[in-house]
Amino acid sequence: MNVQNPEQLGAAIRARRRQLNVTQKDLAMTCGTGLRFLIDLEKGKPTCQIGKTLQVLQALGLKFQIVSPAVETGLGEAS
Repeated sequence: MNVQNPEQLGAAIRARRRQLNVTQKDLAMTCGTGLRFLIDLEKGKPTCQIGKTLQVLQALGLKFQIVSPAVETGLGEAS
């Protein structure tokens, strides 16, 4: 999934949490974050802390990956 903004990230997190049948409360407890943080994250709040966000992603079995546009399009690869 290509996530380009906080709203898309929140939607992806919410979808994965639901896929795993985990409540927001249980996920927040597992990650050591507050319920309010998780609610805000799933709503796409742009100022959510990156460290806590990464904890949530890890708990859901998701990974955060940074890809250069050149790599994404195949430009810049050795021939």
